[in-house]
Amino acid sequence: MTRATQTAPPARTNRHALRRDPRAHWLLLLLTLAVAATALLFSGYGRHEITPTATPAHPCTAAAPAAVRTGGPVLSEAGGKAHSAHLPAGRVSLTYDGGPDPTWTPPLLDVLKKHHAKATFFLSGTQVAAHPDLVRRIHGEGHEIGSHTYTDANLAQVSAARARLELAITQNTLAGAAGLGTRLVRLPHTGDISSMCADQWAAGRRAIDDGYILVAADAADRSTKRGAIRQFSGSQEAVDATEKLLASAPHSVRFTTVGAALGMNGASYPVSEATEAKGTAVLWAQTLSRGFADSMTWLLVAAGVISLGRLVLLFTVARVHVRRTRGKRRRGKRLPPVNDPVTVIVPAYNEEAGIEATLRSLLASTHPYIQIIVVDDGSSDRTFEIAEWVRQADPRVMVVRQPNAGKAAALNTGLAWAHFDIVVMIDGDTVFEPEAIRNLIQPLADPRIGAVSGNTKVGNRQGILGRWQHLEYVVGFNLDRRMFDVLECMPTVPGAIGAFRRQALTGVGGVSEDTLAEDTDLTMALCRMGWRVVYEESAIAWTEAPSTVRQLWKQRYRWCYGTLQAMWKHRRSLFEKGSAGKFGRRGLTYLAVFQTLLPLLAPLVDVFAVYGLLFQSAAQAGAVWLGFTTVQVISALYALRLDKEKFEPLWTLPLQIFVYRQLMYLVVVQSVVTALLGSRLRWHRMQRTGSATDTLQRQPA
Repeated sequence: MTRATQTAPPARTNRHALRRDPRAHWLLLLLTLAVAATALLFSGYGRHEITPTATPAHPCTAAAPAAVRTGGPVLSEAGGKAHSAHLPAGRVSLTYDGGPDPTWTPPLLDVLKKHHAKATFFLSGTQVAAHPDLVRRIHGEGHEIGSHTYTDANLAQVSAARARLELAITQNTLAGAAGLGTRLVRLPHTGDISSMCADQWAAGRRAIDDGYILVAADAADRSTKRGAIRQFSGSQEAVDATEKLLASAPHSVRFTTVGAALGMNGASYPVSEATEAKGTAVLWAQTLSRGFADSMTWLLVAAGVISLGRLVLLFTVARVHVRRTRGKRRRGKRLPPVNDPVTVIVPAYNEEAGIEATLRSLLASTHPYIQIIVVDDGSSDRTFEIAEWVRQADPRVMVVRQPNAGKAAALNTGLAWAHFDIVVMIDGDTVFEPEAIRNLIQPLADPRIGAVSGNTKVGNRQGILGRWQHLEYVVGFNLDRRMFDVLECMPTVPGAIGAFRRQALTGVGGVSEDTLAEDTDLTMALCRMGWRVVYEESAIAWTEAPSTVRQLWKQRYRWCYGTLQAMWKHRRSLFEKGSAGKFGRRGLTYLAVFQTLLPLLAPLVDVFAVYGLLFQSAAQAGAVWLGFTTVQVISALYALRLDKEKFEPLWTLPLQIFVYRQLMYLVVVQSVVTALLGSRLRWHRMQRTGSATDTLQRQPA
């Protein structure tokens, strides 16, 4: 065959490169993660997962001053001095700590209403935010409300800053729930005034200095006739005790609030609209943060179940694929061998590092009838000269040169020069094993099959990045292809090695230039036209994987963005009938869930996992990670065994989960945001080094 120079339109800019890559996606991602972390922290703070509520580990070593312990249970400040007060004789104030709670608060209110009694409720901010309707009922029925801090924290064992934060957030929740503020406060984990410790008094004194009225309780033996403040912890027992006390009390005793008994003005007070709006925002923040934390828990469970189901499906279907393909070979039940001549199209742009090895491997093929068309797509290096030199040595090679127009255009140019009805499309750095082409085209003996995906292996797998990609190709790509083959919904014949019927290619109009993933776009179009697309594991080709993180990012960014384009282009297949609908509902759904949705949610899941490790059960988080890693190792073992690969790279798998997988998740995030922002992506080409045969050369002869 002689060299030909294809006349083509002048060089043009790919329409996917019209606009610069977006940078807003990183700001959006960081903002999303920051909001998620803040929500988890706020939720965890309210649930005592962060800085949990402290309780005294031992009796207090020093008592409060005698003047405090022997004085009244209501302490305030006047004229720069602390003052205490007892309730007047015949006045009793029932006080309840904690809540409101939907279990015991409503029946308690019913008991108080039945006996026409008023009480003082010291509420915790977290419960106020969770049950604002009960706060409004308490206030609406004439009861008094005080602060029991936000998380029932022991203010004697926390810093002054946190103590003020606890009281301030409680005020915000009360403002949002009922439009009121309170000056009354009770220190959690304290009893009657006579048993107050020195550190508790120090915390109480700080609250008094900030304008609060500290309310303790009288000793239990103080007679109701003399006036007393009774303290109950919110519970069903408190409801029963209140009923008993109210039913047996003398008629001369009046049960009223602390403020009313002492004639206080402004113990509880209405707040301004601005303060109420601020409080409403705090209520929403707690509601949303708790909802987010709960949803993340369920999401983590759902993601785990779905991922486990996927692994079971992959294992099961891969086994079916192995039995189907290898069983036919053993029993000799395959269709007659395909010996038809083959046209191999090699699009090449600046491939001088690997083009010679690619062509030499094709010329060494055991398949006797091969036409090799190298389409030089306006290379600026020595690609054309090297290909031309190989052509001069072997007439089976044709070299076509055209101005740079992109890979899809180069493939269509090669298709126009193709002589034969079976077309193999490869990348300019792919190195074929001698039997690869013969094995690749054998499934085309079945007239229903329009395309065949080969088995791509990473050649440069010596470094840790190469090992990670090697595991990804074997465990991810090839297991997926076995499943897609059995379920008849193959979404991608890889550009590195794929065989096609020329009739099928012309039926879909050749290789489309609509997306950056021309191989995925083409495969989806074939599936929608009713052609079966299968996977041939014995057709092995070696490719050069990116050797740096930057090159890997660019490559996967283009792949992911192009796949999203192709999925959107072929979205109507979800609602079509026949084989097109089968592809859409199986293939597109799988891609949408496992290659788009779950990776998008992965950063949030990771934030939640870190949160659980730091603030929840580290042992539980470690067990989950160990279980997940074990499942991944088992999957990798099975996949490597199917592909007859060594197990040596498995030692990098745990680190891959922490580093490489996160990188791939971020690629998906960037690609999706790029698409949503309506930006166009440049064609990202990897810098070749000619290392596709590194592993092949190291194998024993």
